Amino acid sequence: MVVGDASLDIDLLVIGAGPGGYVAAIRAAQLGQSVLVVDKQYTGGVCLNVGCIPSKALISASHQYESISHASSFGITASDVKVEWNKVQAFKDGVVKKLTGGVGALLKANKIQFFSGEAMFINENEARVFNEQEAPRYRFKHCIIATGSRPIELKAFPYGGRIVSSTEALSLPEIPKSLVVIGGGYIGVELGQMYARFGTKVTVIEGSDQILPGFDNDMSSLVAKKLKASKTEIVTGAQAKSATQTENDVTVTYTVNGEDKQVTADYLLVTVGRRPNTDGELGLDMIGVKMTDRGMIETDHQCRTSIPHIFAIGDIVAGPALAHKAMYEGRVAAEVIAGQPSTVDYKCIPLVVFSDPELSSVGYSEKEAKEKGHNVKVGKFPFNINGRALSLGVNEGFVKLIADADNGLLLGAQIAGIEASNMIAELGLAIEMGATLEDIALTIHAHPTLGEIVLDAAEMALGHPIHAISK
Repeated sequence: MVVGDASLDIDLLVIGAGPGGYVAAIRAAQLGQSVLVVDKQYTGGVCLNVGCIPSKALISASHQYESISHASSFGITASDVKVEWNKVQAFKDGVVKKLTGGVGALLKANKIQFFSGEAMFINENEARVFNEQEAPRYRFKHCIIATGSRPIELKAFPYGGRIVSSTEALSLPEIPKSLVVIGGGYIGVELGQMYARFGTKVTVIEGSDQILPGFDNDMSSLVAKKLKASKTEIVTGAQAKSATQTENDVTVTYTVNGEDKQVTADYLLVTVGRRPNTDGELGLDMIGVKMTDRGMIETDHQCRTSIPHIFAIGDIVAGPALAHKAMYEGRVAAEVIAGQPSTVDYKCIPLVVFSDPELSSVGYSEKEAKEKGHNVKVGKFPFNINGRALSLGVNEGFVKLIADADNGLLLGAQIAGIEASNMIAELGLAIEMGATLEDIALTIHAHPTLGEIVLDAAEMALGHPIHAISK
C-alpha cells in the first residue's frame, strides 16, 4: 500500500460501513463505480452490531421466555422454565455474526474495497485512511459520508461501571434484578421491557408527560399499561439529577413534582438520544462542509453537502435516526453520483417501536393532516375482534387510517399491536402509490390474518364496516 504522498485513485469513497454506507457502496458498484469503504469498527455499523439487530434478538428471546412461562392460557403447562443467559447471549451474537458476515460477503462480491480504519479529509478531493499499520492516501471523484451516531452521554451520568449506554445494555454479564432507565423513548422502552420480561424490576424515568412521546397517547398508553402489568414503574414529568454507584449497585436521584426522590438498582441505562459522529479527526471543518449548530451536515434534496461532489446520509443529516432512512438515502446518493435524477422524499418513512405491543406509523398523524389543511376522515378498528389476533392470544391494539374526506386519499396510518412492524409496509406502499380508502377496501385480504384489520379500518372510515356495529 502507498504510505507517502502519492495518491491512489477511486471513483467513490464511502466513510462508514453501516446500513447507509454499505447500501450506498453496493448500489454505486452496481452502477459502475469503483468504491472504497472505510470504517473504524465493523461492517454493518451500529445497527447490525450493537443496535437494531442484537436488541431485536434479545427482545425475541424474551418473548419466547414469556410465552413459555404463560402458556397455560393455551392449555399448555410448562414447568421448570429457566433462562441460561450465556446461551441467550450466544444466540444474539450468532445472529449478529451471520448478518455482518453477509455484509462483508456482499461488499466482496461487488468488488468493493474495504479498509478497516479511519478517514481524514486532506482537501475536497483527497482523504487519508489510516490504522495502526498503514495510512494510504486516496483521490476520489465523489465521497459519501455515512459515519452514523453514538449515544449521548450526560455529564451527570458518565458511562462506566454500573452506568451503561444501550451498547453495554445488550451484553450485561447477567440479567439484572433491577434496572433504572433514564429516557422513555423507543430505545429505553424496548430494552427496559425486554429485561422486564426476563424478570427484572424496571423503573423508567421520563421527562415528558408520557413514554414514547413521539406517538399519540392512545398508542403509547397501551405500552404503558403492559409495562405496569409487568410491575415496571413509570415516572413521567421527572428530571434525573445525579447518580452514585458502588461496586454492586447505582442510586439515582431525580425530581418529580418538585420533590427529590431516589431509586437504587443493579444498573442504570441512559437512553436520551444519539449524537452525530461528525467531530473527531474526520476534518469536515478543514474542507468547509456546512454544518448546523447541532453538529449535523446540511444537505439538499439529493443528499449533496455544500461541496457538490461530497454527500452525507443517515444519522448525521436531518431527520429521524433510522437505519431504513439511511439505506434509502444511500441508494439516492449513489444513483445521483451515477447521473440519475434521484431525489429524497420522506413522506413514507415508517416509524416502528418493538415494544409490547408493537407500535408503527407512516405518513401523517391525524393532527398533522389537519394542520396541513386536509378535511380528515379516520377509520379505527381494534385487534380484539380479529380472528387471527384472538387465535394468537394477543389481541390488544388497533389499526388507525387517516384519509382526506373529500377524495378518500390515504394520508397516514398508525398500528398498535402484534406484528405492527410488518403490517405497516402495506400502508406505506398505499400512501406512496396514492391509494384511497376504497382501494384498500377493495383489496382482498387473506383470511384469517392480521392484515384484515387494515381492510376493516378502511371500511370503518367509509361508513360500512362488516365486522363492527355501525353507530
